[in-house]
Amino acid sequence: MTGLDWECDRGFLDQVRAFAAGELAEQAAAGPLDAARNAQLLRRAADLGLTGIEVPRSAGGLGLGFREKAKACEILAGVDFGFALSLVNTHNVAARLAVTAPPELAARLLPDLLAGRHHACTALTEPHAGSDFFAISTMAQRTADGWCLHGEKAWIANGAVAGLSIVYAQTGTVGERDGIAAFLVRLDDPAVSRTACSVDAFVPAPTGGFTLDAYRVPEGEMLLPPGGAFRAILNEINGARAYVAAMCCGMLAAALESAHGFGRERRSFGQPLQAHQHWRLRVAEGEVALAAARALTAAAVEAVAEEAASAQLLAAQAKIAATQALGRWMPELLHALGAAGLSGQTPMKAHLAAAQVVGLVDGSTEMLLERVAALTGRRKTELFREG
Repeated sequence: MTGLDWECDRGFLDQVRAFAAGELAEQAAAGPLDAARNAQLLRRAADLGLTGIEVPRSAGGLGLGFREKAKACEILAGVDFGFALSLVNTHNVAARLAVTAPPELAARLLPDLLAGRHHACTALTEPHAGSDFFAISTMAQRTADGWCLHGEKAWIANGAVAGLSIVYAQTGTVGERDGIAAFLVRLDDPAVSRTACSVDAFVPAPTGGFTLDAYRVPEGEMLLPPGGAFRAILNEINGARAYVAAMCCGMLAAALESAHGFGRERRSFGQPLQAHQHWRLRVAEGEVALAAARALTAAAVEAVAEEAASAQLLAAQAKIAATQALGRWMPELLHALGAAGLSGQTPMKAHLAAAQVVGLVDGSTEMLLERVAALTGRRKTELFREG
C-alpha cells in the first residue's frame, strides 16, 4: 500500500504527487520556506485547484470531498509539513466562505483565495485558551450596524501572512458555548495589530497572532451565528484531526522511504546496511507502526467524510496514534541514516521538528486521550445498561 487506503479522484492526486515531487521538493530542499517562497508555491498549488478542493464547482472550486483533501494533505506533508499546514488553512477559509458567506461577499473574496493571491487563516486559539475552546475571551459587542471585536488571537497557522481570517468570538459571557460566533476579519485593517510567534525552528508555516482593538464587522460579515458556530467548529476540528493524522502518516512514510533507500546503498562492514539484522528490524518496526496509524486514519477520514456519529472518537484516536507513531519513529529513522539524516537531502530534520508540533495542533494529545476516555467510557456504560 503506497498511501492511505480510501477511494479518491486519482487524476487529481496524480497532479498533487507531481507537484509535491517537483516544485515543492525542490523548494523544501533549499531550507524552510520564507514568506516569498511560500506565496509562490501557494499560487502554483492554486493552479492545480488545491485552494478549492472542497469548494463547489459553482463557486470556482474542484467540488471534491474530504477524502481528497486528506489525501492531498498526506502527500504534501510527506515533503513539507509547514507548507501543507499553511495551504490547508487557506483552503478551509475558502470552503467556509463558499458555503456560509452571503453570495455577493463570497463572489468578492473567493477569486483571490482560489487563485492563491492571498493566504487566509481561522483564529480560535488565544494566549490563555487553546484546547479549552469554551474559554475564549475575544468579545463581540453588538452595534447599530454590526459588531465590534476586542481581543487577542495567538498561535494561528498563517497568522503572520494572512489577508483574511475567520475569527471566533464570544457574544455572551466567557464560557457560554452558545454565545460563540464566527466573523470575517480583514487583517490589513488599522484595528488589527499582528503579533509574532517565535517558532520558526519548529514550524516553517507562517504562524502568528493578532490583536483586535475595536474592529468593526459589518452586518453581513458574521459568517456563523451564536449557537451554530460552536457546532460547526467541532465538526471542522474532527476533520482537522483526521487530516493532521494523514499528514503524520505522510511524514513517517517519507522517512521510511528515505531509510530504505539509504539501507540499500550504504555499505557497512562489507555489506549493505539492510543486510544487518538489527538495522532492518528497527526499520520494519517503523513500517508496522505506520500501517497501524494508516488503518486508523483511513477509518477516521471515512467517518468524517460520511459525517458518521463515530467521527469524533475515530478522529481523536487516529490523531493520537499517528502523532505518537511519528514522534516515536522519526528519531529512530534519522539515526538509521546516521549523519546523512542531518543533511538537507532528506526530509528527516524537518519532519523531526514537525513531530514535536503535531501533538499540539488541533488538540493536544493529553486532551484527546481524555476525550477518548470519556467517549469510550460512555459507550461502555450504555452497553452495560443495555445488557
